[in-house]
Amino acid sequence: MRLSPILLGFILSLFTLPSMAGSDHDHGHSHSHTQIDQATAIIHATKIVAALANRDKLDKSWESITASSTEKKVYEGAQEWQVIFVNDKIKDPARQKLYIFLTLGGDYIAANFTGK
Repeated sequence: MRLSPILLGFILSLFTLPSMAGSDHDHGHSHSHTQIDQATAIIHATKIVAALANRDKLDKSWESITASSTEKKVYEGAQEWQVIFVNDKIKDPARQKLYIFLTLGGDYIAANFTGK
């Protein structure tokens, strides 16, 4: 029996469809299913703060700041790590508190001074 190219293409697409269906379902979020603990979240966030300071996105004084608090928060229906750093060396009070957001798997999401 000889298969037509159209039938053969259809049969092959049935085998690839399941792998393609889930390929973008977590776009922008961690593809890791392993959740990190609080101590690891702090380590990841501290490295992010240092990298931002090294790239001149933050004042160099942020490099020596340790996390002041860490907790899981829900944003837009998804749970994330929120790690807060406070730098009293910054004169502008609106920029003294830095929020780092990570997925539960430890991947960087965002950083800002508003916590939102």
